[in-house]
Amino acid sequence: MKKIELQKKRRLRRKRIIRKQLAGTLKKPRLSVFKSNKYIYVQAINDDDGNTIAASSSLNLKAKDRKLNKDVAFKVGEEIAKKLLEKKINEAVFDRNGFLYIGRVKSLADGARKQGIKF
Repeated sequence: MKKIELQKKRRLRRKRIIRKQLAGTLKKPRLSVFKSNKYIYVQAINDDDGNTIAASSSLNLKAKDRKLNKDVAFKVGEEIAKKLLEKKINEAVFDRNGFLYIGRVKSLADGARKQGIKF
């Protein structure tokens, strides 16, 4: 149990450090990623007004595609990119929320980049 608590403490520390440096605007929102054991979520946030511009998650996918892996994260990244491109937003700031930039987080970012979002 101590190892899990230590991992969470380290992630929250990384999150605080990252958030000090990043801020999103209406033209360049912050893409905030959160992953749990079952799902992955992403929001495009305008920090000036404190509003969520768009959001996407693996909850929105079909039941057969819900098994959380890199492919699902890639699809979620593509979905958020499509929503942002509909609103004529093609740049964003990527906030990994303290998670390491490997695996599902990287796959989500690659999916958004493939659709045309620039980080």
